[in-house]
Amino acid sequence: MWQWFHKLGSPKWFFGIAGRLIPWLGFGALILLGVGIVWGLLFAPADYQQGDSYRIIFIHVPSAYLGQSLYVAMAVAGAVGLIWRMKMADTFIAATAPVGAALTFVALFTGAVWGKPTWGTWWVWDARLTSMLLLFFLYLGVMALRRALEDPENRARASAILTLVGVVNIPIIKFSVEWWNTLHQPASIKMTEAPAMPASMWVPLLICAIGFHLLAGWLILMRMRNEILYRERRARWVRDWLLSQ
Repeated sequence: MWQWFHKLGSPKWFFGIAGRLIPWLGFGALILLGVGIVWGLLFAPADYQQGDSYRIIFIHVPSAYLGQSLYVAMAVAGAVGLIWRMKMADTFIAATAPVGAALTFVALFTGAVWGKPTWGTWWVWDARLTSMLLLFFLYLGVMALRRALEDPENRARASAILTLVGVVNIPIIKFSVEWWNTLHQPASIKMTEAPAMPASMWVPLLICAIGFHLLAGWLILMRMRNEILYRERRARWVRDWLLSQ
């Protein structure tokens, strides 16, 4: 276990294993997202209250969930980087922040589109929406901080600390609908309860969620490989790899 953990911190080893995983993640994302979105948009039944407007859930829910989980993953990487000084932890943060920001923006945008027919307005300062907006700004803050600092060690340390400080917002997002009286509906699918929707709705939603995870993994690994090539550009193995292409 520890040997594998130490290998994961090797840029050369990670670059190779990521290159083998990327095609599988991309192909899996393409298939699952195609099946899930077509099923959800064209064949799933209309909701008895919201009609067809609920169908945006097949994009909104996976992007919102991933926007939160990727930030938690960045915080874990930040802790690993601060404790064990692993370079790959900072590489992960650098590669993941733009992907998480994009997914959080998609969640905010689709939520606004969904809110118009449901609530009669594009935006309200609801606890869930406001905390998600804060998450988007945290992602932008990490990206801006990394651009502002030139020294690699200071940049890695500062961005790791920011991710750890900002992770306190994740429980607020998750439990906001339970702690406060909000317009946002609670989760329709919970690990400890039976789904509050029929299988013809939650199955394509689950397929879309898995597809979004594979897509995010594909994007992050692609970005991490590019980041590794830049950081290790003076290493012999990088020159050998470039010559072999």
